[in-house]
Amino acid sequence: MDGKSLWLGSLRRPMRILTIGLVAVTGLVWLWLVIGAFFFGSDVNMQTILRPGDHALVRVFLWLLLAATLVTSLYLSDTRGAIEIEPTGPLDIVSLVLGRLAMIAIVVVVCVMFYEVVVRYVFAKPTLWANEMSLWIAGFIFLLAGLYAMQQRSHIRIYVIYDLMPRWAQKLADTVTVLLIWVFFLSLLWGSYDEVLAKLQRMETFGTAWDPPLPSTVKAAILALIGLVALQAASNLIADWNKAPEHHGADEIDEQEIEQIRKAVGADGNG
Repeated sequence: MDGKSLWLGSLRRPMRILTIGLVAVTGLVWLWLVIGAFFFGSDVNMQTILRPGDHALVRVFLWLLLAATLVTSLYLSDTRGAIEIEPTGPLDIVSLVLGRLAMIAIVVVVCVMFYEVVVRYVFAKPTLWANEMSLWIAGFIFLLAGLYAMQQRSHIRIYVIYDLMPRWAQKLADTVTVLLIWVFFLSLLWGSYDEVLAKLQRMETFGTAWDPPLPSTVKAAILALIGLVALQAASNLIADWNKAPEHHGADEIDEQEIEQIRKAVGADGNG
């Protein structure tokens, strides 16, 4: 990671302190809930976490978890990875923040799956919620990763013909691509807005034992994230409009990837 601040500037250090503090407090509250459930007969379980009702401590935990996740994503988005491109505007920062949120969510999914494996095969006490929680979070990861890929220009592109075009033809191809993305988004908005709104209003659930509001939240996220992808595509087109044409040689790409792998594993000759 590049240690240079991308957008927080002088706020980077306070944001780091706030991130550490929120994560620590959230962890302590979670630990207290776990201790209460295991040793003091507390009625807090995953059903309570999903629907806290009047349980004040659970509600506090959920708000702390939301704040800690968002603040951590903001702080991590201020650092650029070695293979990441520089942000070109405010929308790029939003995409980076949501990309960091997806990275955090991947860690959460791994922890949930690890917990399920342990309790299922070691203690023979499988959960009712781990599989659905993994599916729920994975759906958001998929959508957030798509936005991050668009911001980083790392989505699938076929350069064999594109690199042979003159610059004006490349610009035309990019413009047509962005227009098609917007046609798709507007069609999706036209066809699904009423359905998404109805699902959110009744908070449609999954219909299982744990019964999370997976359909309503994921469908709303699809609509919102595809809209952000369309905006990011338009932002990329504007930012790249006057850039010099790039040539994507296979050998050059392979050498860059190999160098990054060597640095990542510490095999650059210094170890």
